[in-house]
Amino acid sequence: MAKCLILCLCMVMLSINVAHAMNETCIDDISIVLQIDLYRNSCPEAESIIFSSVENAVSQDARMAASLLRLHFHDCFVNASHSLTCSTNNMCMYGCDGSVLLDDTEDFVGEKTAPPNLNSLRGFEVIDAIKSELESVCPQTVSCADILATVARDSVVISGGPSWEVEMGRKDSLGASKEAAANNIPGPNSTVPILVAKFQNVGLSFNDMIVLSGAHTLGMARCSTFSARLQGSNGPDINLDFLQNLQQLCSQMDGNSRLAQLDLVSPATFDNQYYVNLLSGEGLLPSDQALVTDDYQTRQIVLSYAEDPLVFFEDFKSSMLKMGSLGVMTGTDGEVRKNCRVVN
Repeated sequence: MAKCLILCLCMVMLSINVAHAMNETCIDDISIVLQIDLYRNSCPEAESIIFSSVENAVSQDARMAASLLRLHFHDCFVNASHSLTCSTNNMCMYGCDGSVLLDDTEDFVGEKTAPPNLNSLRGFEVIDAIKSELESVCPQTVSCADILATVARDSVVISGGPSWEVEMGRKDSLGASKEAAANNIPGPNSTVPILVAKFQNVGLSFNDMIVLSGAHTLGMARCSTFSARLQGSNGPDINLDFLQNLQQLCSQMDGNSRLAQLDLVSPATFDNQYYVNLLSGEGLLPSDQALVTDDYQTRQIVLSYAEDPLVFFEDFKSSMLKMGSLGVMTGTDGEVRKNCRVVN
């Protein structure tokens, strides 16, 4: 009986210890999870400062909405640490860490000169202005990575799209990876299998790929990025009038640097017109038009978004939140930069 009592007591104590350990783990996990309203007390004006700056920038240059949204995409697709965090199945985590904002120096190579970014990404001066104002109000509080996530949301809202609560708490990277930027950001000539692989590599799904491609309802692209599209002259989804107009634009002097709207119908409005355009053969980039010509499954999802903008909006919000939380540095990892272009 005594042995039994001792055994029971030991089991109880073991259960308590296990539960305590599990509780500590949960508490630790919670402390590093991204949060809504993180800066409510530490920098209550943060989101209003960011929104006003984006609103002002877009009022001066409507194209800036797409540019700021794109900065967040290109940031999240690249891992800035020198050693990737990889699981046993070789899934490496890439994070939204502000690495795309770092300038090259004599002894440091950033991501701005990687092929997908060079002479393409823009809006850095808007981020600089936001960071400067935030530093004057609440020094070293709001990270550059959180600024990128917030300006992406605000650009969508200002352009007539859906809103969502941005989760905060990202830390800024201490480095960058030009190689990762070159290899992991999907290119304009990507096929559907390549697009799926690139998105899955960072932890995003087949559906995430299709809905996040809908961001191309905003912005412009250089002729050099869709030259392969101009060669098409047959197929079930070819729109000859559309292609002839593009050929005329791009055949002019300095044609490769000329810009075309990704969405000719409503270029400054965030809506579902992108998907309608694809079904009419008016996808500007080869990677866009491939969503309806290369794969039956992607075409069906494109159809659903073309038919119901609210479904697109809801899915876009979810996928943006998912992308914005991938592999982020929080807690004691990374830093909050004083200047988004350089590490502290």
